[in-house]
This record gives sequence, C-alpha cells and structure tokens, in this order.
Amino acid sequence: MIVPVILSGGSGTRLWPVSRKSYPKQFCALLGQDTPFQETVQRTRLLGLEAEPVVVGNREHRFIMAEQLRQVGVEKVDIILEPVARNSAAAMAAAAFWQMQRDEEALLWFMPADAVIEDHEALGLALEQACEAARHDYIVTFGIRPTRAETGYGYIRQGDLLDGQENVYHIARFLEKPEASRAETMAADGQHLWNSGMFVARARVFLEELKRYEPAIYEAVAGAVQNASGDLGFVQLDEASFSRSPSISVDYAVAERTDRAAVVPSSFCWMDVGSWDAVWELTPKDGNGNAVRGNVFLDHARNCYVNSDGVVATVTGVDDLIIIVTRDAVMVSHRERAQDIKHMVSRLKDEGHPEAEQHVRMYRPWGFYESLIQGDRFQVKRIHVSPGEKLSLQKHFHRAEHWVVVAGTALVTRDDEQIMVRENESVYLPLGCVHRLENPGRIPMTLIEVQSGPYLGEDDIVRLDDLYRR
Repeated sequence: MIVPVILSGGSGTRLWPVSRKSYPKQFCALLGQDTPFQETVQRTRLLGLEAEPVVVGNREHRFIMAEQLRQVGVEKVDIILEPVARNSAAAMAAAAFWQMQRDEEALLWFMPADAVIEDHEALGLALEQACEAARHDYIVTFGIRPTRAETGYGYIRQGDLLDGQENVYHIARFLEKPEASRAETMAADGQHLWNSGMFVARARVFLEELKRYEPAIYEAVAGAVQNASGDLGFVQLDEASFSRSPSISVDYAVAERTDRAAVVPSSFCWMDVGSWDAVWELTPKDGNGNAVRGNVFLDHARNCYVNSDGVVATVTGVDDLIIIVTRDAVMVSHRERAQDIKHMVSRLKDEGHPEAEQHVRMYRPWGFYESLIQGDRFQVKRIHVSPGEKLSLQKHFHRAEHWVVVAGTALVTRDDEQIMVRENESVYLPLGCVHRLENPGRIPMTLIEVQSGPYLGEDDIVRLDDLYRR
C-alpha cells in the first residue's frame, strides 16, 4: 500500500505579499481555481492510490487545511499538526511514526504541497519505479531532468544504476542551489537532476536512518507522536517533545548521509512554485510575453508579471518586472531577482511591520475578518461567519463594539440577553460586556464591526468559552 504524505508547513516568503505566514502559498490559488495544496491532494486520486492521505502542517493553519480538503471532497484524512516549525525531517518523521502504529512496512510517498506537476502518466511510471526500489529498503527521491539553468533549485548528481532496478540510480551527490554559471553547466551535462523534494520509503526504513544520523530528531518526534492528542478531529503533536527536535531539512538530516539513498530520473513537467518568476513561467502570456492576473492594464510592457488584487494596476514602458498589488502592500522586482524577495520580507519583519506575516484578511475556523479602516481610537472591520458557526464567548477591557448586519442573520449574546439581529439591524456592545456572535442560518452572515476605545489590538480578548479550544 502506498500512503501519500503531504507536507504543508512552508511559509512561501518568496511569493510575498500574496503568500504570508498567516496564509502561505500552498493555500493560495495562484494559477487556477484550485490551490497547490488541493491539487496535490487530488493528484493522489488521479493516480488511483487507495490509501487516504496523511497531511502534516502548521497548527495555525488547521482549519484552512480542513476547509480546503472539504472543498475537494476529501474528508477521511489524518491531519497531523506541528506546534512549532521544525523543517522537513521532523515533519516526515511525524508521519512515519504515525503510520508505524498501523503498518511499519507501508510505503510512504512524501511530497511538498506546493509543486506543479503535469503528465500524470509519466509521474505514475516514476512512482512505480520508486516504489519497487523502496520495497528493497531504499529511500528514493524523484530527480527531474533540467529544462533550463535554474538557480532556485537544488541538484542531484546521478550515480550508477541500482542492481536489479529499472531507472533507479545511486545518488552520487546532492548540491545546493548554484550560481548561474554552475547551473548552466549542470543543466547541460546530462548527469545532474533537479531535486524535487519528493521521497518514497518504508516508514521503518526512514526512521531507522533518521535514528542513525539524527537521534535527537528521532527521539523528540517519537515522544511528540506518543504523547499526541486528538482535538476536533486533528492530531495534535505534543508541543514539549516536538519543540526539542532540531530544525533540519530531510536532505541534510538523512538523504545526503545515508547509503540507502536512490533517485529516479524523470521527465514529467515539474516545477516548484517558489517564486514569482515561476508563476510567470506557468501563466499564459500575451504576444509581448506578459502574464497578468486581476485588474491590470498594460501598455508597451514586455515579459512582465502583474498581479493585482482588486486595485486597478497600470503598467507602462517597462520590461522584465514583477509587480504584485494587494490591499496593503505593493511589491516590485526585476524578474531576475525574484528569489531575493525573501530578504526584503526579513527586513520588514525585523523592523516590526505586521504586513511581513499577516494579511488584511485573517481566516478563523468560523470564517474570516478583515480590517477596512483604522484610525485614532477606532477601527472598522468586516466579519464573515459561515452557516452554523459561532465565535468564542468573550469580553474586552479596552474597547466597545457596534455591529451592523449587512447580510444574513446574527444571534448575539450580550451578557444575559440573546438578540436576533437581521439584515440592516444593529446592536451595541458596551465596554466589558460578555458577548458572542453566532450565525444560526443556512447562508453566510456578514456584519460591519465598528470598534472604539484607547486600545484596539487583537490580544484584547478574554475568551470564556470557545468551541475551537484556542
């Protein structure tokens, strides 16, 4: 049995400002209607895999993952939540330990949640070849034959053919992301492959090698799984144990050190959607090489990618630029410097700009909210509550709130009262009152919230009762 394991813990800073820590790239529909996370899940169905996927992701994204799975009809799935980020080796170990409780000889197909793959027939063939080698206790990765000199990917140097295997080779060496001249040489010599980050291995074999080379990761994750708890259908890893794990990628921890590493050279179309230059390459273009998304107008522009979220964006007389416009941020970069955007995000974070990690729209298990206007001692928000959902029972020490329902119906708890507030009606919540918002209807409910007071931070919330155990 092949168990697909989807690794969804990345932050995607090179795709800022669309991708941010609060809502990273794997959950953003950058190329079509479905997100990379959803496409990865559906890929396992297209290949006819019978086992339900295991998802490993950030605890803060648990309800986003569950909702996106629901949207594509996947409900029987184990979602393992990382309490802190500890890189791919620990994430893969968590899935392997979890599967060991059921079948230690099961084949695990580890795959990042943010890659684009075309030609599923060729992918299926490569998976069969990888699984055959994995049944002989190899840890097998997929190497993609380069189509260009790419500096944003790691590379694998292909070694000798494995005895008794078809199209599976020893790995001679892993190489870091190269400089441009080195990338050109490796792309042309026929001996190097792009490192896809996908692996196939038995749970037992992967953990044996992890214990051999990184016993600290092994012990920490073993404890985190052993002491895991169930929470609203999720698997919550024990935070104290998991936090003790070193933060190391699987390449450094295992793949570059084990004598069981192997690679399947593959020619299916694969791309790590890790930068805006990659998005430009995958997006249909006009006659001047421009790719656009959103409300964009171009004039005498060539080979640009422009993405605007609602705001009208006009671009004139420029070449080879990436321009991203959101409600609270604008990013402009030369396409050749697309990999460097993460450095700017680090600067924003270091200087205390919330835009580095947070969107204007913040998703919650009950729906979402977004700030519309913020001034001295007041803030206006839009709050969207899904049918049947409710916010926590709470109070504030520093602000009063006025709610105006603009769509649907709200059931409002205010101290000892329960008030039904319908469209175009409002309710006032004085400072310090205990209150809760609920959508009792069958359609989404939207209201406008006006906050007033000397402090309007999100941490001014005292939760007295919460369905989502926050």
